[in-house]
Amino acid sequence: MSIGRVGNLVVAQSGGPTPVINSSLQGIIEAARDLDSIGTVYGARHGIEGVLKEELIDLSAQPPEEVSLLRFTPAAGSIGTCRYKLREGQDEDFQRVIDVLRAHDVGYFLYIGGNDSMDTANKIAQLAAQQGLDLVAVGVPKTIDNDVGDSQFKLIDHTPGYGSVGRYWMHAVQNANEENKGSCPADPVLVMQAMGRKIGFIPAAARLADPQREMPLQIYLAESPCTLEQLADAVNDQLRADGRCVVVISEGFDVGELGEVKDSFGHTSFGSSKLTVGQSVVNYLNEVGLAAKGSARGNVVGTDQRHSMAYASPVDLDEAYRAGQMAAELAATGQSGYMSTILRNPGPIYSVRYDKVPLADVANSERTFPTDWIDPNGRDVTDDFLRYARPLVGNDMISLPMIDGRQRLTRFESIYAEKKLPEYVPQTDRESR
Repeated sequence: MSIGRVGNLVVAQSGGPTPVINSSLQGIIEAARDLDSIGTVYGARHGIEGVLKEELIDLSAQPPEEVSLLRFTPAAGSIGTCRYKLREGQDEDFQRVIDVLRAHDVGYFLYIGGNDSMDTANKIAQLAAQQGLDLVAVGVPKTIDNDVGDSQFKLIDHTPGYGSVGRYWMHAVQNANEENKGSCPADPVLVMQAMGRKIGFIPAAARLADPQREMPLQIYLAESPCTLEQLADAVNDQLRADGRCVVVISEGFDVGELGEVKDSFGHTSFGSSKLTVGQSVVNYLNEVGLAAKGSARGNVVGTDQRHSMAYASPVDLDEAYRAGQMAAELAATGQSGYMSTILRNPGPIYSVRYDKVPLADVANSERTFPTDWIDPNGRDVTDDFLRYARPLVGNDMISLPMIDGRQRLTRFESIYAEKKLPEYVPQTDRESR
């Protein structure tokens, strides 16, 4: 966008939420107030669907107190998110996005999300340029899976959201271990299923609960080279040695056919599947028999992993805010086609810097869990992983604002931009009817 021209800003969110996604939103809104080239800040209601439907919440008109409470408000209830994907060939949808942005004098489009969102933001920027719309598009990283970027951590060290889910699992395993220790005469094995479709950063965080390896804890990533038979043998070896075993397993661990349900991005939606990985492992262990009396039990944790505000990492909250702030600053200075990023500074004391990387590089990248961070036995992670992850979870529990024992959450007023275009039904919605 031409420097010196004032344009409005639209921010949208895509994909699964995190405990700190609203901290990035807060960073964007509050930074934009002090940037002369940014006019009104709008939030697209439910991501790119809100742009297509011209449902734009006026965030500049919201009370400052409600904006400040975004830091303590988890998930995506404030402006919504979506899993609607703009695919090649959906020319009407892409054109509609451009038409809506043009109609509302939008000069800046910020998309909070993962790799797919960065790809969408990049395509919208390219189309806008082709059609002569002066638009700056900037990405804001978000995902609990920590799968955005590359495996060398050069594009981004870690994504906002991961530190908080890591803290969640650190505490969950500590508490679960107490349960297992107390009830092991009857229930010697506890299987806990963690999120992570195809990458092991979330289940790996379970090791943060026991860095000295004092618990009878086994961790199985999606990348773990292990069969169910080998898993059962390892669990029984642990039972013979300790009389009990806590298993943390990725929802993406290969146990065979689950009756998977796919979302619109083509990703397996394990929470909607007919059978979970965790329950499959519990069933298998009980069928083949345990080397101790009693049964295996399961604990399949749900979406609370990504919306439990009490476990949010203060480090994660601060970094999410700065990533949003950085994105707004990139936009205001006309730096289109970039994602704001977090890069770790070298040295033994943890610190980061905020920078930018090309959207195209992020969209075309694929992060994998480093193989040298997986223990050779396939059921643990190494100390190198602990050194990477430990600073991200922080030291202190955050203090939540409360009223009558209930959390005080952001509640935006329903102030919307006046619609200027005819009603529109997104292409995929029309095609599915």
